[in-house]
Amino acid sequence: MKSWICLALILLPLFSVVEGHQFGSPRLMKIDEETIVMAKFAIAEHNRQAKKNLVYVNVVQETMQIVAGVLYRLIIAAKNGRGAVINHEAFVWDKLDSSRTLVSFRECMPAAYVKRFTTDVCTPVGN
Repeated sequence: MKSWICLALILLPLFSVVEGHQFGSPRLMKIDEETIVMAKFAIAEHNRQAKKNLVYVNVVQETMQIVAGVLYRLIIAAKNGRGAVINHEAFVWDKLDSSRTLVSFRECMPAAYVKRFTTDVCTPVGN
Protein backbone atom coordinates (compact mmCIF):
# COMPACT_ATOMS: atom_id res chain seq x y z
CA MET A 1 0.00 0.00 0.00
CA LYS A 2 2.79 2.44 0.93
CA SER A 3 4.58 1.70 -2.33
CA TRP A 4 1.45 2.63 -4.33
CA ILE A 5 1.15 5.93 -2.49
CA CYS A 6 4.83 6.69 -3.10
CA LEU A 7 4.47 5.81 -6.77
CA ALA A 8 1.41 8.06 -7.09
CA LEU A 9 3.28 10.96 -5.45
CA ILE A 10 6.18 10.50 -7.87
CA LEU A 11 3.99 10.26 -10.99
CA LEU A 12 1.56 13.09 -10.18
CA PRO A 13 3.98 15.94 -11.05
CA LEU A 14 5.03 14.09 -14.21
CA PHE A 15 1.44 13.87 -15.46
CA SER A 16 0.84 17.56 -14.79
CA VAL A 17 3.99 18.47 -16.78
CA VAL A 18 2.89 16.21 -19.65
CA GLU A 19 -0.43 18.07 -19.74
CA GLY A 20 1.51 21.34 -20.09
CA HIS A 21 0.76 22.64 -16.60
CA GLN A 22 2.96 22.61 -13.55
CA PHE A 23 1.37 21.46 -10.33
CA GLY A 24 -0.27 24.49 -8.67
CA SER A 25 0.11 26.75 -11.71
CA PRO A 26 -2.84 28.88 -12.91
CA ARG A 27 -5.18 27.15 -15.36
CA LEU A 28 -7.62 28.61 -17.83
CA MET A 29 -11.07 27.30 -16.93
CA LYS A 30 -14.47 27.00 -18.56
CA ILE A 31 -16.94 29.57 -17.21
CA ASP A 32 -19.64 27.92 -15.08
CA GLU A 33 -22.16 28.90 -12.38
CA GLU A 34 -19.47 29.00 -9.68
CA THR A 35 -17.48 31.43 -11.82
CA ILE A 36 -20.50 33.73 -12.11
CA VAL A 37 -21.03 33.58 -8.33
CA MET A 38 -17.37 34.60 -7.80
CA ALA A 39 -17.67 37.44 -10.33
CA LYS A 40 -20.82 38.81 -8.72
CA PHE A 41 -19.15 38.56 -5.30
CA ALA A 42 -16.13 40.50 -6.64
CA ILE A 43 -18.31 43.29 -8.02
CA ALA A 44 -20.47 43.51 -4.87
CA GLU A 45 -17.40 43.61 -2.64
CA HIS A 46 -15.68 46.22 -4.83
CA ASN A 47 -18.85 48.34 -4.84
CA ARG A 48 -18.97 48.13 -1.03
CA GLN A 49 -15.29 48.96 -0.51
CA ALA A 50 -14.95 51.69 -3.17
CA LYS A 51 -18.49 53.06 -2.87
CA LYS A 52 -19.06 52.44 -6.59
CA ASN A 53 -22.10 51.16 -8.45
CA LEU A 54 -20.79 48.72 -11.06
CA VAL A 55 -23.35 46.32 -12.55
CA TYR A 56 -22.33 42.78 -13.57
CA VAL A 57 -22.62 42.03 -17.30
CA ASN A 58 -20.67 38.79 -17.85
CA VAL A 59 -17.42 36.91 -17.25
CA VAL A 60 -14.96 37.24 -20.12
CA GLN A 61 -12.40 34.77 -18.76
CA GLU A 62 -11.54 32.74 -15.68
CA THR A 63 -8.20 31.39 -14.54
CA MET A 64 -7.86 29.48 -11.29
CA GLN A 65 -4.98 28.33 -9.14
CA ILE A 66 -5.00 26.00 -6.12
CA VAL A 67 -3.40 27.84 -3.16
CA ALA A 68 -4.79 26.97 0.30
CA GLY A 69 -8.18 27.06 -1.39
CA VAL A 70 -8.75 28.43 -4.87
CA LEU A 71 -7.50 31.75 -6.25
CA TYR A 72 -9.70 32.93 -9.11
CA ARG A 73 -8.46 35.50 -11.64
CA LEU A 74 -11.52 36.84 -13.40
CA ILE A 75 -11.89 39.24 -16.30
CA ILE A 76 -15.37 40.66 -15.69
CA ALA A 77 -17.38 42.98 -17.95
CA ALA A 78 -19.34 45.48 -15.85
CA LYS A 79 -21.37 48.63 -16.53
CA ASN A 80 -20.31 51.82 -14.82
CA GLY A 81 -22.61 54.68 -13.77
CA ARG A 82 -22.61 56.13 -17.31
CA GLY A 83 -23.68 52.82 -18.86
CA ALA A 84 -20.30 52.04 -20.45
CA VAL A 85 -19.28 48.38 -20.31
CA ILE A 86 -15.67 48.06 -19.16
CA ASN A 87 -13.58 44.98 -18.40
CA HIS A 88 -12.18 44.60 -14.90
CA GLU A 89 -9.66 42.16 -13.47
CA ALA A 90 -10.53 40.67 -10.10
CA PHE A 91 -8.69 38.19 -7.90
CA VAL A 92 -10.98 36.32 -5.50
CA TRP A 93 -9.55 33.90 -2.94
CA ASP A 94 -12.01 31.14 -2.00
CA LYS A 95 -10.39 29.86 1.19
CA LEU A 96 -10.47 26.36 2.66
CA ASP A 97 -12.73 27.56 5.50
CA SER A 98 -15.39 28.50 2.87
CA SER A 99 -14.81 32.25 3.28
CA ARG A 100 -14.08 34.51 0.32
CA THR A 101 -11.79 37.52 0.02
CA LEU A 102 -11.49 40.04 -2.78
CA VAL A 103 -7.71 40.25 -3.15
CA SER A 104 -7.64 42.90 -5.89
CA PHE A 105 -9.94 44.62 -8.36
CA ARG A 106 -8.91 46.96 -11.16
CA GLU A 107 -10.16 48.38 -14.42
CA CYS A 108 -8.58 47.04 -17.59
CA MET A 109 -7.12 49.58 -19.99
CA PRO A 110 -8.62 49.71 -23.50
CA ALA A 111 -6.31 48.13 -26.11
CA ALA A 112 -5.98 51.40 -28.08
CA TYR A 113 -4.77 53.21 -24.96
CA VAL A 114 -2.23 50.50 -24.16
CA LYS A 115 -0.72 50.62 -27.66
CA ARG A 116 -0.10 54.38 -27.37
CA PHE A 117 1.41 54.27 -23.90
CA THR A 118 3.39 51.66 -22.05
CA THR A 119 1.18 50.91 -19.08
CA ASP A 120 -0.12 48.04 -17.04
CA VAL A 121 -2.95 46.17 -18.74
CA CYS A 122 -5.14 43.20 -17.90
CA THR A 123 -6.07 41.33 -21.03
CA PRO A 124 -7.44 37.81 -21.27
CA VAL A 125 -4.75 35.13 -21.37
CA GLY A 126 -3.93 33.93 -24.87
CA ASN A 127 -4.83 37.21 -26.63
